[in-house]
This record gives sequence, C-alpha cells and structure tokens, in this order.
Amino acid sequence: MLDWLKTNATAARDKLASEVSKFKNREFMDAVVSGCALVSAADGDISSSEKQKMAGFIQNSQELKVFDMKDVIQAFQDACSKFDFDVEIGRAEALKTIGKIKKKEDAARLLVRVCCAIGGADGSFDEKERAVCRSICNELGLNPSDFDL
Repeated sequence: MLDWLKTNATAARDKLASEVSKFKNREFMDAVVSGCALVSAADGDISSSEKQKMAGFIQNSQELKVFDMKDVIQAFQDACSKFDFDVEIGRAEALKTIGKIKKKEDAARLLVRVCCAIGGADGSFDEKERAVCRSICNELGLNPSDFDL
C-alpha cells in the first residue's frame, strides 16, 4: 500500500511540475511561434523547411518540449492565418506577442537566435528575413549587431 502511494504521489508531482512548466513557458512558446511566423512570412512563402526547423526547436527545447506538438502547430497556423488575412495585422500581432518577453533577456536573445535559424532554414537568409529579425530585436530592446544583423 505504501509503495503504491509513493509511486502515485511521484507521478502526480511530476505531472503537476509539467503543467506548471507549461503555464510558465506558454508566453515564450507563443513568442517563438509568432517570431517564426513573422520571419517565415518575410519572403512571402512559408516553406516546409522553415516549419520543420521551428518544430525541431520546440521538440528539443527544455523549456518548450512540455507542449504537445499539435498545440504548437495550431499556434503557428493561427499566427500565419493573421498574415493571410492582412500582412500588417499579422506583423503587428506577432510583434505584440513577441514584446511580452522583452523583460526576459535570456528568452529574448534565444528567440532572436531561433528566428535567425528559421530565416536560414530554406538555405537563404535573405535581406527581408534579416530585416524582420532586426525589427524583432528592436521590439525586444536588443542590439541587432549582437546577432550579426
């Protein structure tokens, strides 16, 4: 009986820790997804290599792998649909979401690095994608030259 209680208590504690982690990092996940959508839309085409690069980052990120990939994909599609509706609205919404992590410098810097990687995922990190990454830096209060932008 005591072993059963210990086992189930540990499982419940682990699940709770995972749920708390999701809550704490949802803002970062939304910012990453919005940044990826913003950079992906810069050249007018959201390529499958850009989507795969974003999914790979989410799956390998200690902070974000707690999220179900279906939720991540849905958030990405939601962000992209705003660009389909109106590019300027999509851009404004993405920057607003990204701006929520401005005070978390480590998270903000990681976001910019991820966005740069997404920009180069299709084999070309062109000037439009670089300009978007610079605007993300500006939104976050970071110096674009720190990222060779």
